[in-house]
Amino acid sequence: MTEPTPALQVGGLTKSFGATRALDGVSFTARPGTIHALLGGNGSGKSTLIKILAGVQPADAGVVRVAGRALDARAISPVQARELGLRFVHQQTSTFAELSVLENLFLGHGFDTGFGFRVPWRRLRARAESLLGRFHIEVDPGTRLSDLRPATQTMVAIARALQDQEGAHEGVLVLDEPTASLPAPEVAVLLAALRRFAAAGQAIVYVTHRLDEVLEVADTVTVLRDGRLVETRPREGLTRVALSEMIMGRSVAALSTGARGEGAAPAMLRLRDVHAGPLRGLDLEVGEGEVVGIAGLLGSGRSTVLRAVFGLVPPARGTIEIDGRRLASSGVRGAMRAGIAFVPEDRAREGSFAGMTVLENLSMPSTGRWFRAGRLRHRAEARQAAADLRSHRVKAASVHAAMGSLSGGNQQKVVVARWLTRAPRLLLLDEPSQGIDVGARFEIWELVRRATAAGTAVLVVSSDLEELAGVCDRVVVLRGGRVRAEVRGGDLSETHLEHLIQEAP
Repeated sequence: MTEPTPALQVGGLTKSFGATRALDGVSFTARPGTIHALLGGNGSGKSTLIKILAGVQPADAGVVRVAGRALDARAISPVQARELGLRFVHQQTSTFAELSVLENLFLGHGFDTGFGFRVPWRRLRARAESLLGRFHIEVDPGTRLSDLRPATQTMVAIARALQDQEGAHEGVLVLDEPTASLPAPEVAVLLAALRRFAAAGQAIVYVTHRLDEVLEVADTVTVLRDGRLVETRPREGLTRVALSEMIMGRSVAALSTGARGEGAAPAMLRLRDVHAGPLRGLDLEVGEGEVVGIAGLLGSGRSTVLRAVFGLVPPARGTIEIDGRRLASSGVRGAMRAGIAFVPEDRAREGSFAGMTVLENLSMPSTGRWFRAGRLRHRAEARQAAADLRSHRVKAASVHAAMGSLSGGNQQKVVVARWLTRAPRLLLLDEPSQGIDVGARFEIWELVRRATAAGTAVLVVSSDLEELAGVCDRVVVLRGGRVRAEVRGGDLSETHLEHLIQEAP
C-alpha cells in the first residue's frame, strides 16, 4: 500500500539571534491522522519553530512542506502559511470572552452582508450551527463565550481555526499549550476531542509541557533541546521518566529530593484552630528546614491555608505563629516583616508584572534597600539583579528585558528568586510547577532545597501528586477544611496520596 503524503515536513530549519542559535538544522515529519507531540524545555526552540511555521519570523535556512507543497522557510508569510493549510491555536487564544460563540467563530473571517449592508444573522446562525455540529460542540451559537466551560472555549477556537477546511485530512493544526490553564476534568474533555479529530484524519502538532498528556494521546514525539533535534520516535514504550530525561539531557532521579526521615525539627510555623474561608479548625505545624506538602480536592482549602498565613485571607478564628510569636493581624505587610514569602498560583495576575522589566520584578518587595539619602542606587540594584539571575539560573537577555519576554519557566524562577533573595523564614508555594517544563521544575526545586538547607521552612500546595511525593518531607491531606491524613517516609507515594484524597469523608 502506498504511504500517504506527510501532512508536514520540516527540513533543516535553522535560526539564530545574534550569537544564539535558536534552531540548528531541525527536521521532522508529521503524518495525517496522528497527534505529533513537540516537546522541549526552556530555550529548546519550540516557540521559534512555531513562529517560523506561522510566518511570523523568517528562518535563516530550511524548507517547510505541507501535503507535499514546499516553501522556503526564509520567506514564509502568514498568508502563505494559511494558504498551505497551517492553522494555529495559541495558549493565549484570540477569542473574545464577552462576544457570542457566533461572533467569535466568524470574527476575522468576515461577516457576509446582504441588502443595505445588513448582516444576515439568521444565515450566519445556520452556518455556525453547522460548524459547531461538525466539531461536536453542543452549544447555542448565541451563548456568550465566557459562559462556556474552559475546554469548550478552546474547542470554539479550534473550530474557528479549521472552519474553512473541507475535510479533517486537510492541513495541519498546531496547538500551543492548549491545556496550560485548564483543570484536569477540562483537559480530559479536550484530549478526547483531539483523539476524535485525529481519528478522522486531522494532523495535529501538539506542543505541551504536560508529559502525562503526551503519553495519553500522542502517536509520535519529537524532542528539541538547545535548538537541536534530540529524537523523533513513536510514543509507544515511552515513560514519563524517559521523556523527562530526553528533554533535560540528564537523569531526573535527583528530582526526588528525599525525605529527611523521622527527625523532628523546631516548629517554624504553627496553625491552631484556624477558621478562614473553607478552613474549619485547621491545626498544622511546619518545622525549620522542612518541606510540607498540602494535597486535597478543589474546595478543600489548600490554597486558603497559604493565603491565610500570608495575610490575604484574615482568619475569623484561631492563631498563626511564626517562630513562637503570634502573627500580627496586619495583613501582607505584617507577614513579610515576619519573614514570610509567597509565590501564588496565578503567576500572570498575582505573581509577576509582564509589562515591567526583570529588574523591577526582582526588586519589587525590596526597593527600600536601594534608597540612600532619598535617591535610588540604580547601578547597585542592577548589579545585584544580574547576580541574582546568575545564581538562580534565569535565562534573560538582560535585567532590563521585559518580564513578558521570558519563557514561563524563567518567569517563575524570577518570582521565586525575588523571595529567596530575602532569605525568608517561611516560603509558601502555590502550584509552583504549573505551566513550566520539567527542566525548570527541577531547577526551581534545587533552589528551594538550597534555602531549606539554610533553615527556611516550605509549605507547598500542588495538584501534581508525583511532585509532592518527590520533593516533600511529609504531606498532609485536607478534606472539609481539616487535616484528614498525614503521610511521610515509605508511605509517601503518588498512588497512596491519590487514594487518601479520593477517600470518602
